[in-house]
Amino acid sequence: MTVPVFEDRPETVRGRMLYQSLLAVHALIRRDLTTVERLAAAVQDGLPAEDVHEELGELKRNGMLWQFQVSCLSYCGFVHMHHNAEDREFFDELEETNPAIRPVVERLRADHRKVSDHLDAVEAAARALSEDESQPARRAVAEALEVLEGDLLAHLEYEELNIAGTARRLPDLPWMGPTSG
Repeated sequence: MTVPVFEDRPETVRGRMLYQSLLAVHALIRRDLTTVERLAAAVQDGLPAEDVHEELGELKRNGMLWQFQVSCLSYCGFVHMHHNAEDREFFDELEETNPAIRPVVERLRADHRKVSDHLDAVEAAARALSEDESQPARRAVAEALEVLEGDLLAHLEYEELNIAGTARRLPDLPWMGPTSG
């Protein structure tokens, strides 16, 4: 008896649902990155520090990306919450389902730490702008936003491309009935 190649396994209802949910969350994060891009340009163009803080506050209240800022990687708002859930549950299950995905998961976990640091850097630069509205301080905020945007977009794309096959084949839960490939 030969063991079927992983990719020959059928997709599952649960796997497809989880992957579609991941794509939906990523779409919300990308939407917020559009706001981040606009804010970076406005800061460079002289947006007052008070308005920068107001815009960041609005993102934190209503934007999925900034709701990650609750407690750095454990529960720092939405992006941190999303990454934390992936790190603690989703990635482990991906590795159990397909051990060959381990290098991808290791990179994704490292990306999560990097994104968390970028979120912290944006907040620090915005706080510094309150004390110093000079062009270099403005440039620091814009650069922090641009670095966050670039790395986060690259992370989302890498994740979506590299976990799709495994995620869509995660086992169904017993209450879901038989797998429908």
